[in-house]
Amino acid sequence: MTERLTGFGVVLVTTASETEAEHLAIALLNDRLAACVSIYAIRSIYRWQGQIENESEWQLAIKTDLKQFEQLSAKIQELHTYAVPEIIALPVVAGSQTYLDWLASHTGGVSE
Repeated sequence: MTERLTGFGVVLVTTASETEAEHLAIALLNDRLAACVSIYAIRSIYRWQGQIENESEWQLAIKTDLKQFEQLSAKIQELHTYAVPEIIALPVVAGSQTYLDWLASHTGGVSE
């Protein structure tokens, strides 16, 4: 495994609507903070302000270079409607070199 593999990750974010998820995804792609964003319909059960909530949400799986995490997190917080949005980064420990090369070429302001 090369050092470069540890620089990539998947960032998980949930939103209240599909429209908000798409808006965030497009903004991140336009700013080259993500190479790909997958969006899934999910159900979340969580504690909020002393109550158990059970809500339909949309989850974004954002494939990115984690060197950009601070910028990505700031952009999500700027655009997100939640007071406390979920922004969790999971490192990629290994992956196919061709996919990682593609990911690298689409993040960080590198031109195609």
